[in-house]
Amino acid sequence: MITIEEMEEMLDELAAELPEQFYRELNGGILLLPEKRISPEAINNDLYTLGEYHYSYSMGRYITMYYGSFEAVYGHLSPEDIKVQLRETLRHEFTHHLESLAGEKDLEIEDERQLAKYRYRATKLTKLRARQAGRER
Repeated sequence: MITIEEMEEMLDELAAELPEQFYRELNGGILLLPEKRISPEAINNDLYTLGEYHYSYSMGRYITMYYGSFEAVYGHLSPEDIKVQLRETLRHEFTHHLESLAGEKDLEIEDERQLAKYRYRATKLTKLRARQAGRER
């Protein structure tokens, strides 16, 4: 896995690829935090939050990326492949930002669809494991 400093350099490079207009009203910028963030939607502590877009009246607009989550999910990948995942996540969060400015919620709706699929699969898997454990007794 790359170090947090290496990821910060990658993130700076990736951020520089984006048009200046994307940063309109993103007053808090992009933050890279060291922690691993388990999603509040996680059923078996197996769903990590890689990045988040934040908007509040008191703190403004900013994007947070979680180094520890990338390490947990993609730590086995090469630096080049981690950069691909980092780019995808950063652009995902910028899409939330741009949609927020436009009053749109398409990506939020798609994220919720993906979470519903995750919940369905995770619940099925949990039930299957419980049945298998009952047979093993």
